[in-house]
Amino acid sequence: MIILKTPEEIEIMAEGGRILGGILLELEHMAQVGISTKELDDVAYEMIMSAHAKPAFLNYRPTGAKRGYPATLCASLNDGIVHGLPSKRLLRSGDILKLDLGLRYKGFYSDAAITVGIGRISNELKNLIATTKTALDSSIKEIKIGKTFGDIGFAIMQTAKKNGFSIAEGLTGHGIGKGLHEDPYVLNFGEHGKGEVLEEGMVFAIEPMFIAGNGAIRELLDGSYAAKDGSYAAHFEHTVAVTKKGARILTQRPNLL
Repeated sequence: MIILKTPEEIEIMAEGGRILGGILLELEHMAQVGISTKELDDVAYEMIMSAHAKPAFLNYRPTGAKRGYPATLCASLNDGIVHGLPSKRLLRSGDILKLDLGLRYKGFYSDAAITVGIGRISNELKNLIATTKTALDSSIKEIKIGKTFGDIGFAIMQTAKKNGFSIAEGLTGHGIGKGLHEDPYVLNFGEHGKGEVLEEGMVFAIEPMFIAGNGAIRELLDGSYAAKDGSYAAHFEHTVAVTKKGARILTQRPNLL
């Protein structure tokens, strides 16, 4: 069941989203050659706590999982797509790093992700990152009352196809609110006019995940997901509300306001 949010609840989620966007911006600036993802995780935790919020992912255990997630930040390198564990491994020139972060603020969750190129990266990887970001932007433009989730998925799918990239199979966006993961699934493919109709008060996380090779994925022993063929992957995500005026991005970064 999709839980609609009131305007007052969306304002609270926007407050939390602004905090999250600011933290991700700081992590992006810090993500340079020679720093570890564990250091980024430590900074993310301290910044969230200083903002009187709580990490969304730390100790989070989804249905069916054997253990809770042991970190604040998801940091997935290169062929890693999502849920990568922070480590002491230092970032190197040529890496691409996916930073996925969530927090809970005044009882509501927000969730966002970016992909950062480290040092000098190839033109193909620059295109992969830019295309995945474009897919997110294009899908958000589809958000209007009366449109459908199929319209959102179609925009993402077409962006991947036009640029020669694959959608990571089986990985989706999700509803969000008082729960980190709520109904519905937000697919990265679809057909125009198909699926649930968008209504005012819906809030969900859209997260295109593209792979430079084919779309097959594999789950690693630590619970993270990576491209099965070892190709590099990119991931972007925003928490977005459906309003009378269209889409409202709740996790916008401060420099983009």
